[in-house]
Amino acid sequence: MRVFLLGLLLAAVSLAAKSMDVYFIDTEGGKATLIVSPSGQTLLIDTGYGGNHLRDANRIVAAAKLAGVKQIDYLLITHFHEDHAGGVPQLAARLPIKHFIDHGPNTESGPAPDALYRSYKDTWGASEHTVAAPGYKIPIKGIDVEVLAANGEAIKSPLKGAGAANPVCASTDKKADVTTENPRSVGSVITFGKFRMLDLGDLTWNKELALICPNNLIGTVDVYATSHHGNDDSGSPALISAIQPKVAIMNNGMTKGGAASAWRTLRGSPRFVDFWQLHFAVAGGKANNVDDQFIANPGTDDSKDQGNWIKLSAQSDGSFTVTNSRNNLSKSYKER
Repeated sequence: MRVFLLGLLLAAVSLAAKSMDVYFIDTEGGKATLIVSPSGQTLLIDTGYGGNHLRDANRIVAAAKLAGVKQIDYLLITHFHEDHAGGVPQLAARLPIKHFIDHGPNTESGPAPDALYRSYKDTWGASEHTVAAPGYKIPIKGIDVEVLAANGEAIKSPLKGAGAANPVCASTDKKADVTTENPRSVGSVITFGKFRMLDLGDLTWNKELALICPNNLIGTVDVYATSHHGNDDSGSPALISAIQPKVAIMNNGMTKGGAASAWRTLRGSPRFVDFWQLHFAVAGGKANNVDDQFIANPGTDDSKDQGNWIKLSAQSDGSFTVTNSRNNLSKSYKER
């Protein structure tokens, strides 16, 4: 009996010690983020570009191999732009995808958007498919993934522990409304114990404000996956003031995203510690980029890009470690 109880205890301790691992995969200014729950189930947020000799699909498959997983349990497409959904058919040909999630039909039309959405529908085929709405929870064992925004709508009630007034809203003006797919992005918060990560896809400035003004419906987070590749049409001062991230990870490209103003807004946040980038942002220059050690691909020559990734490993107590695959630099962050 004692041996049996000891076995149960050791199993429980082993499970508790497992981390949630997140791979921020370099898709040259697109997006592909692989999340592996402690249970072993997977969530992939976006697939990067299609074409390019299977570049992005191959990089996702390589990350999955590193993580020791052989399928994508849930694929969440934030919105239907080529840099987020273009790689779906190529990835599906390399790695099984069990369940597809999106905001509903593509709202853009024309030869290219129509072809993109048609290839996506053809790929999901007879697989499970869910149209996500604000409040929907993706049923991944071991972590909580809740949709905050989808198809232009947002949650109406604050998440647990959130709801405080946001004083920075008064000094944050709205921008012109956007009619592309970006404001329809599926945005979500990923929680593992005390650890929280925010990923809003390419959600635009005004749609972000709906989540944090006049009251902060999200609460604070530990890690912020920068909206819209770190462009200045997302990531307002009101958002950053509300979520107060310790760390930001930016899925930019060498010449895409990484706007200097967005970079400075994050650096000025009171709880902010570190910024990690997938690429050196050429437009920002040295003054508006982090030190090279925190950049996975610091070069300024596309032909020499190695597709280095950034990995996040989070523990249920809220502590986490970020690693740059290029130089194996790892930095740990304590729980709250």
